[in-house]
Amino acid sequence: MSHASEAGPGPLNVVVCGGGRTGHLNAVLFKQLPGVRVSMLTQNEDVIARHRAQGNMLAAFLPNGEAPRARLDAISRHAGELMQDADMVIITVPAQARPQLLETIAAALPADKPVHVGAIPGFCGFDWLAEKALAGRPNAVIWGMKDVPHTAFDLQPGDSVRMGGAKSRLYVATHAREDAASRRLLLDRLRRLYAAPVELLDNYLEITLTPGNPIMHPSVVYGLIGPYGQWHGRKLPARLCWWTDCPELGAYFLERCDEESRQLCRTLEERLGIDLSSVKPLRQEIIDAYEDQIRDPATMLSVLRTNRAYEDIEAPLIPAPDGEGYLIDKRSRAFHEDVAYGLALLVGMARRLKLAAPHLEEIFEWHVSHMGGMRASALDYLPAGWPERLLPEPI
Repeated sequence: MSHASEAGPGPLNVVVCGGGRTGHLNAVLFKQLPGVRVSMLTQNEDVIARHRAQGNMLAAFLPNGEAPRARLDAISRHAGELMQDADMVIITVPAQARPQLLETIAAALPADKPVHVGAIPGFCGFDWLAEKALAGRPNAVIWGMKDVPHTAFDLQPGDSVRMGGAKSRLYVATHAREDAASRRLLLDRLRRLYAAPVELLDNYLEITLTPGNPIMHPSVVYGLIGPYGQWHGRKLPARLCWWTDCPELGAYFLERCDEESRQLCRTLEERLGIDLSSVKPLRQEIIDAYEDQIRDPATMLSVLRTNRAYEDIEAPLIPAPDGEGYLIDKRSRAFHEDVAYGLALLVGMARRLKLAAPHLEEIFEWHVSHMGGMRASALDYLPAGWPERLLPEPI
């Protein structure tokens, strides 16, 4: 599960922001450690009410049959009640909820000690967003984790969650502004909280450019209902799963988007003189993550359709107004997170570099039109002076 490390047995105050699957699971696991105090910040009043009705206890059901329980030290929707003594702030809310959350917690953070403010997962340019939101908090150390440390499912909010597989190795990065001492302290704290080895990446772009949902979900949607899709302008006749029912056209667009994302990496390596070799092609990323759970790794389509870890993950559908068939739900995270904060950022970066990315552009523009426009996006915090050569100090 987890273990103590170089950070020693001293107290560590952790605030988990977000009452979803990742937030619940991490809170329970952290509370199994000596000297770790865990609070949860959530705007979901139902989570708070149900948790208090359960005697402030949370449970996590692990794959090995264990079911550790934990009594949170505090749970609230008010940042001021939880942040005063925070050492670690771990943000697990969707990307579209992060701007408001960071604005809320900025004024409540302690000012007299280092406080590590990070996102799990750290995609969608979290480092740039946090830099803007925490400009008045130079003691805040900005970091992100490449992926979730464990999969989680079957959430009973305020009560329990089930843990799926755990990652064998965790990768984190800090904002380029952070010095070597801050990065070393981050590693000490994370190695105390997590059992898996934690490695520090050289550049936050290694997280931002790791392929994932920002190209995966939009490509499948475009392949299904975009202008060339089988269900363009039509209702879907039945419910479907994201990956086991992925259309060939969706896999085609996904590979084209992944190629353009890889070209973005290569251009940045040349322009900034950095090493982004840790960012692998999407198919390889999936194979490395799930290994023997994939029955046929030959092609992108077969990797998606035969990955046991992806089975039964349903696409976000709602009944059509007339009750016949289904429509893809425009309110889902596939639009408001993956497009507005993930795909938008990739497109914005390519535009800044004057790099041709026709498939990313085409899919992005179609989604924005299909959504009826975007109220906010990652383009709101892509730094005006980017790209620039600003690398973290070696540790």
